[in-house]
Amino acid sequence: MTLKQRIKGFVEVGLFINRHFSGKQAPAEIGLHQGLDKVIEMAHIYNNWFIPKFVNDAIFNIGNYLKEEDLDAFSAAIKEKEPKTIAIICAGNIPMVCFHDILCVLLSGNKALIKLSSDDNVLLPFFLKLLTHYEPLFEEQILFADGKISNFDAVIATGSDNTASHLHYYFAKYPNIIRKSRGSAAVLTGKESREDLKNLGTDIFQYFGLGCRNVSKLLVPTGYNFDTLFECLVDFGFVVNNKKYGNNYDYHRAIYLLESMSFLDNNFLMIKESTDLHSPVGVLYYQFYNTNEEINEYFMANAAQLQCVVGTDYIPFGYSQRPVITDFADNVNTLEFLVNL
Repeated sequence: MTLKQRIKGFVEVGLFINRHFSGKQAPAEIGLHQGLDKVIEMAHIYNNWFIPKFVNDAIFNIGNYLKEEDLDAFSAAIKEKEPKTIAIICAGNIPMVCFHDILCVLLSGNKALIKLSSDDNVLLPFFLKLLTHYEPLFEEQILFADGKISNFDAVIATGSDNTASHLHYYFAKYPNIIRKSRGSAAVLTGKESREDLKNLGTDIFQYFGLGCRNVSKLLVPTGYNFDTLFECLVDFGFVVNNKKYGNNYDYHRAIYLLESMSFLDNNFLMIKESTDLHSPVGVLYYQFYNTNEEINEYFMANAAQLQCVVGTDYIPFGYSQRPVITDFADNVNTLEFLVNL
């Protein structure tokens, strides 16, 4: 299968996604669109974090970067060579979070040996089956691992800081990309519009804040007043109706109260001062700054844990969870790693 054929297969998947959300569904594909609707329902049944709204967001965002011109440019460095088998150990924190890794492996002409997360094991198989529907030759490149993975040449794995150390030990003899936990921050100046702050709510609450690109930390000028921010976040109050989110919110609220910790609260989000980057579900950390130098110092000190930054001079508000095809997790170029194997 040529690179052109591989690109065309993914382009067709992107077009299908766009037709699904635009309502311009081809009559011959009605069954596929109905199948996707059922899979989205199943994903929510298996994993209560995967509410249909957020699953649709994830699928829609993937469709946005499966455009022919983007894939052509993205694939420019790929050289045809003997395929290798790449083990992909998938995370399950947000819907289809490993799709980009699979895209890189398959576009590069390699075989993908996929170890699905039990938290996200119905969405990816549907879209990979859809991919083989448009380009049957992909069937030879896609493998699934149920138990212990074996017979592979390199590894791409995503996990927590704790699991990453085990993965590094276990896969030390293989070329690998082992990702750890990361978080994202937003820089506020106090001059943001209400629309900016509403869009920031998307960066905070999309996928219930479980993604590495979700904002978990605010850097705000000394004396910042949070009242307007709370007002602008009111439309996201639905998150607390999710049992898992609500349990996390209640748990951490109880802990803070018992330990007499100071925090701000709007009944679905607590904002608490902390120097840490990673905040628990239901909590947003903040830290005061006086100068831009202090902002830069914070980012330099936390560079190994920082995925992205939102703000007027950074990623626009509302776009943290809308990565383009060249945005790589942990800022490690997955495609370059595969091309150079």
